Amino acid sequence: MADYYDILGVARNASADEIKKAFKKKAMQYHPDKGGDDAKFKEVNEAYQSLSDPQKRQMYDQFGTIDPQQAQAQQHSNFSQSFGGADFGDVFAQMFGQGFQQRRPMRNKDIRIGYRISFSDVYTGVGATVSYKLPSGKSEVIDVKIPAGMKNGDHVQFQGYGDDSIPNVQRGNLIVQLSIPTPSGWRRDGDNLYTEVQVDIFDLILGKSIPITTPENKTIMLNIPPGTNNGVTMNVTGHGLPHVNTSRRGNLYVNIKGITPKLTNEELTKIQEIKNGINLRTG
Repeated sequence: MADYYDILGVARNASADEIKKAFKKKAMQYHPDKGGDDAKFKEVNEAYQSLSDPQKRQMYDQFGTIDPQQAQAQQHSNFSQSFGGADFGDVFAQMFGQGFQQRRPMRNKDIRIGYRISFSDVYTGVGATVSYKLPSGKSEVIDVKIPAGMKNGDHVQFQGYGDDSIPNVQRGNLIVQLSIPTPSGWRRDGDNLYTEVQVDIFDLILGKSIPITTPENKTIMLNIPPGTNNGVTMNVTGHGLPHVNTSRRGNLYVNIKGITPKLTNEELTKIQEIKNGINLRTG
């Protein structure tokens, strides 16, 4: 099998960015849509998919393959040849004592699944029962806890609930990737929340307290002082989202948008009189 590093044209100690840049260059060169070699393109893609994944790259560097069964066979073969078929754990114990720490054991692959939670669950966290299929065909059902403060696209890892295809090898992990839709009219940035409220210009002039119901389903009163300008953003401290595994919370930012009501000619005349009086006092 061709060497993945040679295929991409990078050194074995290449960084993740160097591997990504090399892949893009090779992909452009061999892409079938650009008249390139389809077989070469697939080879480049396979090399990148293997080396861009830290776990697969570690396995490839150690065993020259990303197939767990081949890697396990290679591991057994290497130690059997080195020590005449003896158990390598016993050999190392004799050489270095019982406290010798063996290399990290092989384990089965991780499994990734998607899971959707509501935006209100971000405030409190949520317990859920998830079901999924293992590569072996068996179904798995487990209870999981999603902590408060998670963001859309974040993942939560549960050890020992992944693939179990290879017997007598540690199970992989279950990785749950979260989908968290943001409610209409709201925007999230980290732990902070942003929204907009519309009030008429008289409320900006006279001031007003208005209720705002947050995605947490809590109603807070926002005090708009007299003389507030259109477009001002007000900060309500501590009413944003929780930070994962801490007691801290972000802030709520409310943009104030003034709207002009339809007025009668008589009302417009009165406003003009008020404006003229203000001009006389300040002129």
